[in-house]
Amino acid sequence: MTVAAAPPDGGGSDAEQALRKDRKRWTGWLFIIPFLLVFAAFLVAPLVYSIYLSLFQDKLIGGTSFVGFDNYKAVFTDPKFWSALKRVAIFLVVQVPIMTVLALVAALGIDSGRLKGSGLYRILLFLPYAVPGVVATLIWGFMYGDKFGLTASINNLLGTHLAPLVSSWILVSIGNIVTWEFMGYNMLIFYSSLKVIPTELYEAAEVDGAGAMSIVRYIKIPALRGSIVISIIFSIIGSFQLFNEPNLLQPLAPNAITTNFTPNLYAYNLSFAGQQINYAATVAIVMGVVTAVIAYVVQLRGSRKETMR
Repeated sequence: MTVAAAPPDGGGSDAEQALRKDRKRWTGWLFIIPFLLVFAAFLVAPLVYSIYLSLFQDKLIGGTSFVGFDNYKAVFTDPKFWSALKRVAIFLVVQVPIMTVLALVAALGIDSGRLKGSGLYRILLFLPYAVPGVVATLIWGFMYGDKFGLTASINNLLGTHLAPLVSSWILVSIGNIVTWEFMGYNMLIFYSSLKVIPTELYEAAEVDGAGAMSIVRYIKIPALRGSIVISIIFSIIGSFQLFNEPNLLQPLAPNAITTNFTPNLYAYNLSFAGQQINYAATVAIVMGVVTAVIAYVVQLRGSRKETMR
């Protein structure tokens, strides 16, 4: 008696396999379409509209007219814009390295295991990041006031004349607020990267006689390079977007914080106070390009260093 062999289970006919592939393909699109819609509505559309606005100009006679790149030419010859850009550049060069180093030291200290209650320190350092920026600035503004608050109390007690909101100290005061707000966030990035380093590396280094500083220098710091680059990129973007702190402190320091103190504050005042919406859009576009270029250069340098390792 001959037994017929069953056909191999190939998962169905070619038509059924093609149908399953199409279903998988459409399932992927169904998951990504909501993101694409949000991305288009809240990023692409405003960006395109800002570029559109930057190509026009409102005139007293003739209304709105197309001026091409005249607004961009005006920005590049605008002393107020360059003054604001120079100010945030100085802020970036000084504040970002200080904040990064402090966050790195804090992460290394907590990860070392030598601190009792390291979890509490981690929470306390991260807590300022959970405070809304507006609230944080108002708190520090109250402490900075030389006629009320902490600074006024110190001046009355010691007979000093501390004035954190004068022109010569205003960048330092704002930098202190930003560092207080975001150091814990950067610390958490570094700490998370430290926790994924294999413990075998530490054990092998200790067997070879490496001390704590050698482990930090040759194992931990190299492993953190990617996280450091990410932290610096975020900090650069944040520095160029500096707005909340000077805007909220301006009533307390009107002589130190001008309407063009930062590019973002300048664009805001041009748009809402000066009704120069087209020129404000141009300033915003230029700053977006500057920020993107600098962030890309930092990322490129970080990637090259990773490749050379």
